[in-house]
Amino acid sequence: MKPASGKAQGHGAPYETPGRFLEVGSWARRQHFELFRAFENPFFSVCVDVDATAAWEASRGAGAPSFYVLTLFHSLRAANETEAFRLRLRGERVWVHDTVRASATVLREDETFGFAIFPPAPDFAGFNAQAIPEMARAKQPRQLEIPRPGEDDLIYHSSLPWMRFTAFTNALNGGKDSVPRVVFGKCEERGGRRLLPVAVEVHHALVDGLDVARYLDRFQQALASSR
Repeated sequence: MKPASGKAQGHGAPYETPGRFLEVGSWARRQHFELFRAFENPFFSVCVDVDATAAWEASRGAGAPSFYVLTLFHSLRAANETEAFRLRLRGERVWVHDTVRASATVLREDETFGFAIFPPAPDFAGFNAQAIPEMARAKQPRQLEIPRPGEDDLIYHSSLPWMRFTAFTNALNGGKDSVPRVVFGKCEERGGRRLLPVAVEVHHALVDGLDVARYLDRFQQALASSR
């Protein structure tokens, strides 16, 4: 039996992903979905510090993994464990992706950036093995590759390791997508701990503050387990 696929129409062939449609009619959030879906700017954002001490220490020294890749791995795992982060709009319906990937910015030598795609993996070793060549590909000075129309089984990630921030807003395309955005800031030492600013921006028709809190809690616990 062929699995369900969430076809999102755009220019060219529709992009398909495995998943299912959510039963909006019986959804406890139906009224909230209908309310915020009609907003001109339905996104809201929060910015918090997470303790990244263990991940920071695990990324130091010769042969150690990239701190960025390590945090991406834990962030993507937390997003996949939080169903609201896998919900996407399909007109008046809601699609639930089985899994989502990370689309992350990668700095190039000419100080522009490219986009790299990171699929989820059961462990960091597998994730890192895929990430190393993908990072190298994204660093090449070529045409900027952006997601195909309807390719929204993603969590948009970016990093500003040069600055610490306490608030952040992303460039949005007029609410035409419902993809969550996660941005990492400069990881600084405070009181003997390494604190990482994390900004999360989500579509309120699909995601509530409690969902963001659950994602952040899972992310924090995963970071603390880094070795």
